Amino acid sequence: MKWKYILKRILIAIPTFFGITILAYFILNMAPGSPLDALLADPGITPAELERKRVALGLDQPVIIQYFTWLKQLLTGNLGFSYSTQRPVATMILERLPATAILAASSIVLSLIVSIPLGIFAASRPNSGRDYFSGGLSMLMMATPNFFVGLVFIYLFAIVFNILPSGGMYSSSGAHTFGDLMKHMILPCLVLSFQQIGGWVRHMRSSMLEVMQDDYIRTAKSKGLTKWKVIMKHALKNALTPVVTVVGMSIPSIVGGAVVTEQVFGWPGIGSLMVTAINGRDYPVIMGITVMIAAAVLIANILTDVAYGILDPRISYK
Repeated sequence: MKWKYILKRILIAIPTFFGITILAYFILNMAPGSPLDALLADPGITPAELERKRVALGLDQPVIIQYFTWLKQLLTGNLGFSYSTQRPVATMILERLPATAILAASSIVLSLIVSIPLGIFAASRPNSGRDYFSGGLSMLMMATPNFFVGLVFIYLFAIVFNILPSGGMYSSSGAHTFGDLMKHMILPCLVLSFQQIGGWVRHMRSSMLEVMQDDYIRTAKSKGLTKWKVIMKHALKNALTPVVTVVGMSIPSIVGGAVVTEQVFGWPGIGSLMVTAINGRDYPVIMGITVMIAAAVLIANILTDVAYGILDPRISYK
């Protein structure tokens, strides 16, 4: 029954995916500006040359025709070519994808490592000093925008204390070592994790408090087990179930945060490529990244549902 459920979710995800591409394409074409703006800045270009370029890019066609032309290329595995560099969009994305994947994955791991213990710590004594402190800190972290945290961290750790690099993925010396990568990734990873930790701590606390009211927890306590043994052995697994959903649904916000974080730290990932493409009205690159993000989010949602069922056998896939 689980495989039938997964197949059903995939069949639902397909029209959702195409709906996202339609919405993104038409909103993109409604935005001010044109891919020809850079050519208009050249005083030597003639109207005839400008028109030839417009026809060559297919911009003389109605938007609906442009969309189906792009969709036909997508279905054949071709994301098109960049307007600005004339390079294949797929190649440009694949070059930047590892940097973003490393940063996003490390931020998720860090957020889980920090938020789960803090959530358990706060829930172990509700309405105590530690609970209020944890709640206040979580609210502060959730309310602070990534770009501000990034600038503060750069000022403190790169300028004042001078212990971490302020940007880039590797040092300018060209030595692409693992240690150098880790050193450069500390600040971007901390910044990208900042808001996630704040939100996930609150979810973990709420989930743990709810689980601790169940009958089987009271039974475990009546057997003389210590509080921490009850939490770690009996309550934690069930308390993690709602958190898994929250983590899965946080993928879009993590990707959105990566756009800002990569710009602040000069991290050569998908986010910085997206900003460059938006500034240059490079429609194929923007749509290529949108397709990749949409597919990643839909896949993450399906995997989240499967993980939800693994953690809680009571859930039925019927």
